[in-house]
Amino acid sequence: MQIYLQNLFKYKDLFLLLITQDIKLKYKNSVLGVFWSMLNPLLMMIVFSIVFMAIFKNDIPNFPVYVLIGRVMYQFFSEATNFSMTAIQSNADLIKKVYVPRYYFPLSRVVSTMIISAMSFIPVFLMMLITGMTFSWTNLFIFIPIIYLFFITAGIGLLLAALNVFFHDVKHFYSIVLMVLMYLTPIFYPASIIPEKYMVLVQLNPLYHVVVIIRDMLMYGSWSDFSNHLFAIGYSVLYCILGLAVFYKLQNRFIYHL
Repeated sequence: MQIYLQNLFKYKDLFLLLITQDIKLKYKNSVLGVFWSMLNPLLMMIVFSIVFMAIFKNDIPNFPVYVLIGRVMYQFFSEATNFSMTAIQSNADLIKKVYVPRYYFPLSRVVSTMIISAMSFIPVFLMMLITGMTFSWTNLFIFIPIIYLFFITAGIGLLLAALNVFFHDVKHFYSIVLMVLMYLTPIFYPASIIPEKYMVLVQLNPLYHVVVIIRDMLMYGSWSDFSNHLFAIGYSVLYCILGLAVFYKLQNRFIYHL
């Protein structure tokens, strides 16, 4: 970990350059550019609201905001991990020519996606205003669950980036995993409808606790249950250690498969 941190500061200018390039690459030749980061969750919110509001409107007050928060958090995780997965292959020429800390490539993509996703909270706060929700001082601390999600995403991004160099089927398998995670995360349905016997399975989903925490902070003016924070911190540490360990072990063999 110390070596990773030392390299991060030593090559910080290169890291910032990679982040900038990733942002430009994501919306290259796009007319609306980064505004898609706001339009995408808004459009999905409208679709989910039209389809599911009639079913859950009595169970979930301020349903559009509820859906929008869940969608923004899932979208960040999905896009960041998918973007990180191909980071090594996409930069194969640079990796072959000069020494660059290899973990820079997937990590820069997580950071660039987080920067872009930050704009997605603009429509969240607008919807809170439109629906007449009361703002609370806990709204100021939404960076806490976002930090949890960042470290979870960074760890999984490193893991996927390393594995995808050797096993190209990872991207196909991961698309299925993302679909399962979307349905295991209460984005458009209340967690209360999940049968107790399946809650253990749902709590294995690293997104579940983060989404619950940020909704509690934004919608209900609550810090959320302490157990949610413990789970989120635990997943942050677990996936960071796993991602770094696997990436570190495999990175010297990348060159033979690029």
